[in-house]
Amino acid sequence: MRFTPDALRLTPAYVLLARPYRALRARADRWLFQLDGAQTTSVVLVQRRIFILPSRHGLLFVAALGLMLSGSINYNLSLGFILTFLLAALGVNGILHTFRNLARLRIATGRVQPVFAGDTARFTLVIDNPSALDRYAIGIARDKRELLFTDAPALQSTAVGVPVPAPARGMLRPGRLTIFTNFPLGLCYAWAYAELDMHCIVYPRPEAGRVPLPPFAADDATGITHGAGQEDFAGLRSYHPGDSPRHIAWKAAARGEALLTKQFSGRAASELWLDWRATPDTLTLDGRLSRLARWAIDAHAAGLSFGLRLPDMTIPPAPGDAQRHRCLEALALYKAAPA
Repeated sequence: MRFTPDALRLTPAYVLLARPYRALRARADRWLFQLDGAQTTSVVLVQRRIFILPSRHGLLFVAALGLMLSGSINYNLSLGFILTFLLAALGVNGILHTFRNLARLRIATGRVQPVFAGDTARFTLVIDNPSALDRYAIGIARDKRELLFTDAPALQSTAVGVPVPAPARGMLRPGRLTIFTNFPLGLCYAWAYAELDMHCIVYPRPEAGRVPLPPFAADDATGITHGAGQEDFAGLRSYHPGDSPRHIAWKAAARGEALLTKQFSGRAASELWLDWRATPDTLTLDGRLSRLARWAIDAHAAGLSFGLRLPDMTIPPAPGDAQRHRCLEALALYKAAPA
């Protein structure tokens, strides 16, 4: 941004000083609060990481002690001095116990399950308490919003799920989390920052409604496919809407059981490809990804072997949960969706 001499005269001083102030503030925060970006997998809350200040109730408590001390001095009240110093000693002990409630806790990462766009991801944090003292009312906050509270029993590890909204597909990170407490008296607020190296894959939101699967492609007969063949009976599974009536176990249905579908193994005469080119050109980028996500979910629910073709990626046909995850992850990260 260029400033002319006239513009410099008309620009307020606080605007000119805003940028260097922000840079100095960011550098001070990094030095004071240990904001060095994402940690590896865990962080230990040592003295250097824990900060403590009086809470609102603590400030009122200090003001009340000041009034009590002033009154005791003016009226020479011996019992007033005793009560004032007794409460002051109680407050000092509260500071030590509040600090100890966080000291030496180890915060580690846990497993994070993928979610669909628009849902809420739950980042698992493991709070390990290696001491012989129970820790109570440990709070976890993100973006200055209190999310949850938990206790950390002595010599045990506690897993908590931190909810984070996932508005869009891609790679979601929880960012910097605040571990805080005001136990036991609420007079002090102790906190520490933890920015762990953890992420969640956010799948595209599947297209709503029932979307017919694309037509099967002819198999090149290079080997036995993993999909549903037509030769040998392999078992039964729950009925899914759209299953062929010829494959329904009608004998089991006649006995009053739930609808079941017969599964067969062997050579399949065709294979299912979820092709980018099979989606309508009228759809947007996210619309096409939502259509492909719907196809992947429906194909997996039907027990089919399916593959995925994107403009810059091809995933060979395969069945199972792992294939479903591979395809949905490829759709989530297509063209490096922003976090």
